[in-house]
Amino acid sequence: MASTLKDKWVLITGASSGFGAAAAQAFAREGARLLLGARRIEKLQEVATACRKAGAPAAQVQALDVTSTASVNDFVKWVRGHTDKLDVLVNNAGGAKGLDTVAEGKDEDWDWMMQTNVLGVLRMTRACLPLMTNNPGSSLLNIGSIASRFAYEGGSAYCGAKAAEFMITRTLRLELSGTGVRVSTIDPGMAETEFSVVRFKGDEAKAKKVYEGTIPLTAKDVAEAIVWVASRPPHVCIDEIIVKCTDQAAIHKVHRRTKG
Repeated sequence: MASTLKDKWVLITGASSGFGAAAAQAFAREGARLLLGARRIEKLQEVATACRKAGAPAAQVQALDVTSTASVNDFVKWVRGHTDKLDVLVNNAGGAKGLDTVAEGKDEDWDWMMQTNVLGVLRMTRACLPLMTNNPGSSLLNIGSIASRFAYEGGSAYCGAKAAEFMITRTLRLELSGTGVRVSTIDPGMAETEFSVVRFKGDEAKAKKVYEGTIPLTAKDVAEAIVWVASRPPHVCIDEIIVKCTDQAAIHKVHRRTKG
């Protein structure tokens, strides 16, 4: 059976690593045309090369910083140079910084989390909607987190930011009713990517301990869910998906194997 995503235009933010890079390659295997954005242009170029090898008929890259309105607008202007319509927008750029309590929180960490996870989604969506509302069956996919629904100590700003993304997604579904644009959130639990390295500001040993004794999700696992949602028939909208590894029964309950 032919892929429903063959030759479709797919835009992915934060595509230089993690879920974004894995999603790019998963869409490439379906024959989609890719428009990839992130701050790390060299990493993006590596991802684009892998995508072409995987089967993407086109994989174009451009620097993108979703915390900057000017960068977002310039990026979407570049997108318009390739296509006048988008079939899939994956708002993936985001992340966490720090694990401080509110009492010990740092403004620079809070600012970054709100800018990337909340305002970045709003900016990208606003800029891209004119390319989607004239294209019934297009998909607007926001990458959230189980932190949008469940709080944990030290997660105030990140949980708050992802809760905002969750409600933005629900609001967009109401606002876009009748346009044919499907709006979804894909919310992973524990997944081993660069997420914890960024959260702990480069401390790889500390990041590795998060996953110790578990079999966490991989970026590929989440990418498969993203592609599945985007490939549903035009009349089908998958509103929300929570994806967790089997070892994570809940945000606070994780099964860890002991050594020996």
